[in-house]
Amino acid sequence: MAKAPENKTVCLNRRARFDYEILDRFEMGMALAGSEVKALREGKGNLTDSYVDLRGGRLALVNMEISPYSHDHSGTLATRRTRPLLMHAAEIRRLATRTREKGLTLVPLSVYFKGPWAKLEVALARGKTKGDKRQALRKKEAQKDIDRLRRRR
Repeated sequence: MAKAPENKTVCLNRRARFDYEILDRFEMGMALAGSEVKALREGKGNLTDSYVDLRGGRLALVNMEISPYSHDHSGTLATRRTRPLLMHAAEIRRLATRTREKGLTLVPLSVYFKGPWAKLEVALARGKTKGDKRQALRKKEAQKDIDRLRRRR
């Protein structure tokens, strides 16, 4: 009996969920060097300040940091290089038309392994205003209070 492949999350972009309203999610592959894959398996990825760029019908992950693999001493790869993303051309065209709408952007949410492949979860998102963020914080605090009261009973 074959086991289903486990999804091992490497890194999350927690700030994206606070700054953006997530409308839709997509899974795509990443073109990585061998030592980058090994470094990700060690958990050395960071999505802070990274973004997805769509130029000329191609997707790229810009500014993601992958620290060097502990046993790779060649030091030839930059830690914050632009990495190509892998997705079907028809899906890329669909994304391109949707991102042309006012206020929509592509935001990386997480990097994880699906079987032997490194995958990136990207969201089509709309930026939140300051008021939206405050409202989300109020809602989160109210939920914490409710949970705290339930635990006391």
